[in-house]
Amino acid sequence: MLDAKQLEALAAVLEHGGFGPAAQALNLTLAAVSLRLKSLESALGQRLLVRGKTVRATPAGQALLAHVKQLRLMEADLVGGLGAKLPGAASAWQSLCVAVNADSLASWFLPGVAAALARYRLLLDVVIDDQNHTHDSLKNGDVVGCVSTQAQAMRGCLAELLGVMRYRCMATAALVQKCHTKSGAVSVHRLLATPAVIFNRKDGLQDLFLAQNFQLTAPQYPRHFVPAVDAFESALAHGFGWGMVPELHLAELSAHPGRAALVEVLPGSAVDVALYWHHWEREPASAQRLTQAVKLAARKVLL
Repeated sequence: MLDAKQLEALAAVLEHGGFGPAAQALNLTLAAVSLRLKSLESALGQRLLVRGKTVRATPAGQALLAHVKQLRLMEADLVGGLGAKLPGAASAWQSLCVAVNADSLASWFLPGVAAALARYRLLLDVVIDDQNHTHDSLKNGDVVGCVSTQAQAMRGCLAELLGVMRYRCMATAALVQKCHTKSGAVSVHRLLATPAVIFNRKDGLQDLFLAQNFQLTAPQYPRHFVPAVDAFESALAHGFGWGMVPELHLAELSAHPGRAALVEVLPGSAVDVALYWHHWEREPASAQRLTQAVKLAARKVLL
């Protein structure tokens, strides 16, 4: 069997970002933490950490970190189930780390899981990332579940289709007018000469829109990067440029006081993004409850 103290030492080094902080968190000497890691690596016959200016896990180390986090959750579920016999145990909150894209988080995810969090005393630790990259957090063992565009589940996990999130290319009426020819058609040359508003450098929705409607590959155009949902939508309303907005947000945007109305750059040209919930096949009860809440919330809102 794996040594529990050695596993906790590995988790502490990765979670606290180094041997020194891990030693403080575990109330051990630096040498003791280092010895536990060396013993674990020796027992398994492979390196678990890449040591340098920053400490990071090897693939084997990532797998063990995920294992440690699952053990913690299962232990917390067990103690919670014994609450009637252990005074105070049932009152403990359990923390679950998940990776979610900002658009989902701001629209359907948080409202959808709120009741389950309160009922089962669950705490969320949210990692925000682009929907094409959230899967990396699960692969690294950082989260128990993620909203992702990837349909294929990795080994030991399940990928369940949540639904489709529809995006539309939006801008102010004045900006859209500048991108049209006299005949009323959208000029792709004028559009590419106009700045786009993009959430972050991982966001590829605007390129998908251009490829889908104008057959463009790796197009070049000026870009604003605004990595916050409300600020992103504010930038569009202030005429910074054109950008991809979730259809779920449009009704709220139109009702927002003090903001210019947004219109569709190319009517009827929606970009549909299929979203999947990835989670461990064998997950503790607390994570199962979250999974059920996420699936139910998505079913009510997504296409």
